[in-house]
Amino acid sequence: MALTGSRQDQVSLTVVVDDEDTGVWDKRSGGGRTSDSTKYRPGNMGAPISLGGWPDTDNLTLSRIYDIPRDHASGLIRRLLSKVGRARVNVTDQPLTAEGVPVGDPLNWSGTLVGVTYPERDSESSDAAMLEIEVEVDGTPG
Repeated sequence: MALTGSRQDQVSLTVVVDDEDTGVWDKRSGGGRTSDSTKYRPGNMGAPISLGGWPDTDNLTLSRIYDIPRDHASGLIRRLLSKVGRARVNVTDQPLTAEGVPVGDPLNWSGTLVGVTYPERDSESSDAAMLEIEVEVDGTPG
C-alpha cells in the first residue's frame, strides 16, 4: 500500500515581495482561518442557533537561514526592512511528493509585509542565523 501522508519538509515555499522573487523559504507558520462565533438564544428556552461570524486569516510567518550573499550582500535585507508596512507579498505553498515532485494546486496567500526580523546575534552560540518575515493576509487563501 502506498504512503498517502506527508512530512512537513515536503513543500516548496516561495515568496514574492513587490514583484521581487525572494526565493525559497524554509519554514511557514500561520495562515489558518477562524471566525467569530455568534449564537442566538431564542425565546421559550429554545436550543441555541449558531450564526457563525466574520472569517479571518491568521498572519503568516516565514523564515529561512540567513544566507550572506543572497540576503545581505544583495541588499535584500535592507529592501525588506524599508518596505515594512507597505510592500505587497505573495506566498506560495506547493506540496511535494517524497521524491520532490509538485502535487496538485498550491495554496497562495497575499497581503502586506508587517514585520522583518533580522537574525539574532550571540558570540557564544553556533545556532543557525534565521531571517524571518511576517505577512498580514488579505482575504481567503487561494
